[in-house]
Amino acid sequence: GVIHLHAHFAHSPASVAMFASMLSGLPFSFTAHAKDIYTSDPRQLREKADLAKFVVTCTEYNRSHLLALCDGEPGAIHRVYHGIDTRLFSLNQDRISKPEKPYRILTVARLIAKKGLPTVYRALNVLKDKGIAFRHTLIGDGEDREKILTVIKDLGLSAHTRWLGTQPHEVVRDYYKRAHLFVLGCEVAPNGDRDGIPNVLFESMAMGVPVVATNLSAIPELVETEKTGLLVDPGFPEKMAEAMMRMLTDSDLRTRIIPAARKRVVHDFDNQPLIRDLAAVYRKEIEAFQHVAVSETA
Repeated sequence: GVIHLHAHFAHSPASVAMFASMLSGLPFSFTAHAKDIYTSDPRQLREKADLAKFVVTCTEYNRSHLLALCDGEPGAIHRVYHGIDTRLFSLNQDRISKPEKPYRILTVARLIAKKGLPTVYRALNVLKDKGIAFRHTLIGDGEDREKILTVIKDLGLSAHTRWLGTQPHEVVRDYYKRAHLFVLGCEVAPNGDRDGIPNVLFESMAMGVPVVATNLSAIPELVETEKTGLLVDPGFPEKMAEAMMRMLTDSDLRTRIIPAARKRVVHDFDNQPLIRDLAAVYRKEIEAFQHVAVSETA
């Protein structure tokens, strides 16, 4: 009774779906995310997109990239955001008021190149050199662990920051509740890898933790500078430190941005309506599915 093949990720999984389609005669489709788009051979990615019945991706930035790669000619490329379960991330009203020192700054990220963590720590070093009292918490792990820990040590930040490694979801939410600011320094990695919209930005904004991030990839589709957060260009720690201080000390800015940021997440990135949007793509694109659904209903 199989009528269609769908694979998540545009590299090996999509290749398996494509070859299975060739062998079986069944149509296939795939979802493209981030690393699988920007580290794939463009020729192979174009071939898969052209042969697929349709493609789903999770940001408008990705969709535009794929359309340009395929000269706008693949069968269909749909943008459906991932979003989060906004019921799990409630607004903490205490975060709206001006925080007291030492400022509690949070980063949740894999310890890999595209997260831009050295820029974050160099920005924190700027705050330290200005005598700003803060405590930074890093949650996550990854292949660049030793590199990041060395950066912390070399900058003399060991007394101001702590690394907790990977933590359960409940622990991460507790740290969101305590944080005055969330910061992430996403950049393009040497191999071309980059983030789409990191889920941690959705989560922190939904919980009332204001965000300082970078103007990269699809992040501006969520974080609109001066409206739902502050964005700086990747790789500029001084600019990031300036934005962090402004977000921590400007009460009017916090009062305006924090509720607007949560509203943006709830309105545009709640995964319940987005799941329905994705289901609508299947209903539209898979004709056989429609016939099966009608038969089962009858």
